[in-house]
Amino acid sequence: QVQLVESGGGLVQPGGSLRLSCAASGSIFSSNAMGWYRQAPGKQRELVAAINSGGVTKYVDSVKGRFTISRDNAKNTAYLQMNSLKPEDTAVYYCTAFAGRSWFSPKFGPWGQGTQVTVSS
Repeated sequence: QVQLVESGGGLVQPGGSLRLSCAASGSIFSSNAMGWYRQAPGKQRELVAAINSGGVTKYVDSVKGRFTISRDNAKNTAYLQMNSLKPEDTAVYYCTAFAGRSWFSPKFGPWGQGTQVTVSS
């Protein structure tokens, strides 16, 4: 069974930064791609960033140049460094694992509780 616990969210002013963490337990290994989704009120959940087993990353256009996804396989933890935050980034952020090496693989395991990110002055 896979369990993903997100943390690091909070209230931040526009232009500020946050670092989200995703602690993974269960059958998640370095061979699994991982990613971060977000869901804002009234909007569908979207894939914000992903990293495959080889360390190759992808980002949705709206966060390119501002967000960085990384992973520490020894700690079974994924991170999302968010800089230059905008009010439009306000959402609940969720971590996920993928069943295979690529983010093209199906999502693996249940959604966690997510962590709330609020960008407001």
